[in-house]
Amino acid sequence: MKVNIGLIDYGMGNLHSVEQSFKRLNQAISIVREPKNLNNCQALILPGVGAFDPAMENLQKTNLIPELKQWALDKRPLLGICLGLQLMFESSDEGKKEGLGIIKGKIKHLPIKKEEHIPNIGWALLRRKTKCPLFNETTNPQWMYFVHSYSAVPADERNIAATIDFGGKDVTAIVWKERLAACQFHPEKSGKSGERLLFNWLSWLKKEMKSLG
Repeated sequence: MKVNIGLIDYGMGNLHSVEQSFKRLNQAISIVREPKNLNNCQALILPGVGAFDPAMENLQKTNLIPELKQWALDKRPLLGICLGLQLMFESSDEGKKEGLGIIKGKIKHLPIKKEEHIPNIGWALLRRKTKCPLFNETTNPQWMYFVHSYSAVPADERNIAATIDFGGKDVTAIVWKERLAACQFHPEKSGKSGERLLFNWLSWLKKEMKSLG
């Protein structure tokens, strides 16, 4: 089954890496730079690297913010990656701009511990917290690649699907709410584990589209 997936380009995302990841899964991706590009999209991906405030400023220039908020209200599939996850929340310790607010909660600075370095760069093992379509029954423990100094603190802990250990504390790694999914790590840079996670999201997406007719 063919699914039309839009990849949001606001000047702060690893578009090529994400495109290549889905290409390996035989899934085409279309670039979304303005509202009219959303017309044929059934699902969206919001990537991101960099800082919170510049990202929100860039996103504002695309005129996509009202569209993304409505997309979430309509419970349509959306996948956030790294900074894309953070932009889904209401605010961030990193900046003063309001986030999209499609997930209640805040982005907070990682806990500072002598034995840990910030930014957190490297591989970390996911700890599953709740059932989530990004995993399946045969999925082994997964190591993912992270580059971040901030992490999500959802208002509703039930939205946390997986965490990692950082400084002896659980730090949000995956958020799932209705049809919104978001990863603090980079699945497109996480080898076979990341590819498996994107495959699971794509499989779930196809089932959702089929059930909706």
